[in-house]
Amino acid sequence: MTDKAETAVTGSGYAGVGSGQRSGRRSTRLITHREPSRQEQLMKHRIVVLGAGYAGAYVAGTLARRLSPADTEITVVNAEPDFVQRLRLHQLAAGQEIEAPQLADVFAGTGIELCLARVTAVDPERQVVAVADGAGGVGELGYDTLLYALGSHVADHGVLGVSEHAFDVTGRLSALRLRERLDSLDRRGEGGSVLVVGDGLTGIETATEIAESRPGLSVVLVARGELGAPLSAGARSHLRRACDRLGITVLEHTEVEAVEATRVLCADGTVLASDATVWTAGFAVSPIAAAGGLEATENGRIIVDRTMRSVSHPNVYAAGDSAYVIGDNGRPLPMSCASAGFTGMQATAAIVGYLTGRRIPNTKLSYPGNHISLGRRDGILQMVDTEAQAKPTYVGGRKAARIKAGILKMSLWTTSHPTFGLPKRRRRLAASRDLSVEKTLRPLENGGAVRG
Repeated sequence: MTDKAETAVTGSGYAGVGSGQRSGRRSTRLITHREPSRQEQLMKHRIVVLGAGYAGAYVAGTLARRLSPADTEITVVNAEPDFVQRLRLHQLAAGQEIEAPQLADVFAGTGIELCLARVTAVDPERQVVAVADGAGGVGELGYDTLLYALGSHVADHGVLGVSEHAFDVTGRLSALRLRERLDSLDRRGEGGSVLVVGDGLTGIETATEIAESRPGLSVVLVARGELGAPLSAGARSHLRRACDRLGITVLEHTEVEAVEATRVLCADGTVLASDATVWTAGFAVSPIAAAGGLEATENGRIIVDRTMRSVSHPNVYAAGDSAYVIGDNGRPLPMSCASAGFTGMQATAAIVGYLTGRRIPNTKLSYPGNHISLGRRDGILQMVDTEAQAKPTYVGGRKAARIKAGILKMSLWTTSHPTFGLPKRRRRLAASRDLSVEKTLRPLENGGAVRG
């Protein structure tokens, strides 16, 4: 491996595999091969966090706040340099500007090291993570404790043509791609049809946002069942009124069998013309965890215990969409921002408790409800009961929109300030948790080195 790739695997302050950056200072100095000191070999417990979304950024920042830097080093691996507000990507696609704080600035001064690279594999037996950057650099990061929070992406469910012809809003680049397409339709001046497939929260928010922001386009929302079925009767009525007000055509009990460049084919033989098809019919996780040998569900989510610890590899934790955990109501927590928050808090408490020899508390693992944007001035706040069923009452209109805006603002602030200001006291690791094996630079087959 060349010195260029060696920067990433030595962890000596990097902004990617090719250039160096440690949170709190900027540098482009390349790190050459260096044997770690004996103290470094024996004392530093390596915590690696995969993903810097809502869950990963929170866990990394809180661990930096609660664990002593004399005992631990924390590295965050993320493919993109910016924090992505996934809850607002439908707004970005519709043409609005949303904040995207640079992760280097987010983690500045925290002691957290940032590695801008894509995770390509996890080997829990060797306790290493394989990474690759955009310039072709590759390497491995060794860990003692791993927090897996790589999130989710769009799931095509095997429907023909989705990957080739459909747009989605599960990532910043894909949302911008949709935005460019909508811009081209607006510039054409002849209108255009936008078909949103999927009537979950993402589909509803995407359809209403596009309809409000781009009134010159015709928006169709395709629902496999009844529109807003999980909502209360009052909330469903509110949703229908919002769609009528925004001019959205709703097609219920419609199943899509194939997506083509300019049309969508339905199971009943109906053909729907579409200038831009947006696929929001479900999410999936990366197969990396399962491929590496971590016990996972059929769809690849890591199976964890009540403390978010892998049931197969006890030094691996998972949070967010990547984790499969049973909530306080006896049901699996759904993929959501709320679940990312609750699972992140539990994973943090477990890691801190285990490493410092303290009692591990059980934090809340619940799903309180849904907050749905219906454009910028309308929304629905639907709480659920302990059985995950919608409560009879809901909050709608501008009040719900303000509540949702407050939730988004709070989520962005907490992510932009992951340590909330460093505390007066940070916990030392328990003596039994100190590393007893040497950490050396292991050569890779191509001549480089890997820390671990």
